[in-house]
Amino acid sequence: QVRLVESGGGLVQAGGSLRLSCAASGSIFSINTMGWYHQAPGKQRELVAVITSGGSTTYADSVKGRFTISRDNAKNTVNLQMNSLKPEDTGVYYCNAMGVRTYSSRADYWGRGTQVTVSS
Repeated sequence: QVRLVESGGGLVQAGGSLRLSCAASGSIFSINTMGWYHQAPGKQRELVAVITSGGSTTYADSVKGRFTISRDNAKNTVNLQMNSLKPEDTGVYYCNAMGVRTYSSRADYWGRGTQVTVSS
């Protein structure tokens, strides 16, 4: 069974930094794309950044130049370095893994989320 577990959320002042981490566990052969999504209070979940197994990245316009996504394919982990945080970055951040291949299946998975709160 595949699980994604996030860590690193918390409370920070505007202008500060946080680093989110996500680890995928289980009998995983490979993961195509890993990424982070943000759900602000009362809003839909939106893409923040994704990274392929080859290292190609995509960022939401709102975080370009402030956030950096990275991953370790061997460890099945993905990180999100968040700098120059703004109050509008507040919300729950979810880790996502797409195209997770195990010996018996290929599927997508979500973590349970980690709360980020940026005070003004």
